[in-house]
Amino acid sequence: MLGTMSLQMAVFFQNPDVFIPLLAMIALLAGSALCSASETALFFLTDEEVKALQLSKNATDQRIVALLKDPDHLLTALLFWNLVINLSIFALGVVISERLIALDQKAAAGTLSVVTLIAVICFGEVMPKTTAVLFRKPLARVISVPITLLLKTFNPLAPTFKAMTRSLRRMFWPEITKEDYLSPDDLEQAIDNSAGDSVVARQERQVLHNILDLSEVSVEEVMRPRGTYQAVVPPISLAQLRGQQRADDYLVVAARNGEDVEGVVPMATMPLSQEQHLEKLAKPVVHVPWCAKTSSVLQRMEDDDCLLASVVNEFGETIGIVTYDDIVDTILAPDPSRNRRLMRREPILEVAPDRFHVDGITSLRFLSQRLSIDYDADEEDSVTVTGLFHGELERIPELGDECHWRGLSLRVIETARRGQIRVLVTKREPAFGERES
Repeated sequence: MLGTMSLQMAVFFQNPDVFIPLLAMIALLAGSALCSASETALFFLTDEEVKALQLSKNATDQRIVALLKDPDHLLTALLFWNLVINLSIFALGVVISERLIALDQKAAAGTLSVVTLIAVICFGEVMPKTTAVLFRKPLARVISVPITLLLKTFNPLAPTFKAMTRSLRRMFWPEITKEDYLSPDDLEQAIDNSAGDSVVARQERQVLHNILDLSEVSVEEVMRPRGTYQAVVPPISLAQLRGQQRADDYLVVAARNGEDVEGVVPMATMPLSQEQHLEKLAKPVVHVPWCAKTSSVLQRMEDDDCLLASVVNEFGETIGIVTYDDIVDTILAPDPSRNRRLMRREPILEVAPDRFHVDGITSLRFLSQRLSIDYDADEEDSVTVTGLFHGELERIPELGDECHWRGLSLRVIETARRGQIRVLVTKREPAFGERES
């Protein structure tokens, strides 16, 4: 038995017509393993790992980021070369088997066919992919150069494949059309029609409604206006923060002018040993316009891995901030209100039948929902109760000022610094011929 195996091995190593193609098969098997491992390593990178690579200045990391900019093209190239290599392995296997048969080594030819199939499955697919899952980041750095070369070799062929795909789709599936996206109104109607009247079902429906409302609510309605938080100018020490008003667990780092926001320090994760120059721990923030929808701001914060967004007006001036927790509270709270977050009290307090005390920071959307009044953000020039007075009076509201809005009479009963007000809202019937603002 051992003599027979030794004779078969001698045939492989002593015959160049068998040995050279066998070496080529082994080299191609390594190429197949490279393609399989690269596919898994690159596409198994988490969002946090990709963001870390984007922030890195290392040339290898930037090469990986460049590869992932067009994932469809990258995946097509890897699958193409993997398929070509595997087909070449089997083709060489057939050639070697024919030569072994010509040398009267039929048993060796049959064994080679089985071993080739097992080798491609185990060493060309399973083991590389398993290893790539465990060591995806270091492996991605190692394979970035050869994969870049493979991608460049595939680029001249890419237009041909795209044209073939487009032609086949038109030939065999011409009726396939892109479906329209469901509008938020359609989704809200579907949620309202969903079955279940239990407390949990009602809470789930409310959360889903709040999520859909993010696409309609501007970030100006959710933000913390300037003056409701403290922005600290560097250098910042732990001692000077005692008694300061912070945005919950966030330390807002301001520019030299004391108003523009340059960074944010999450206090919950700040090391206790750090007492001086806290600004060095600051994370970047995103800057968004006051008219942006809250859903797009949340997506921007998710994409840039930011905990805070600075809201600016049309002149580029900072008018407020919105934290990640503010948006989460807007989603999860059954009756979301920024007044509760900032003032730690109910924004609307009924003091008598049809008479309410309302903070000026309260949004007109929240007020209309609470008092069952029709509201359309597109028809309103103001966002908050204070903004309504600013638009009517064209000045800072003073004690006793009044205005009317959609069947409501509003009168200023308290004033504070920086134009903060509290108003008395009374339901009334408009006089004949009177036009409501």
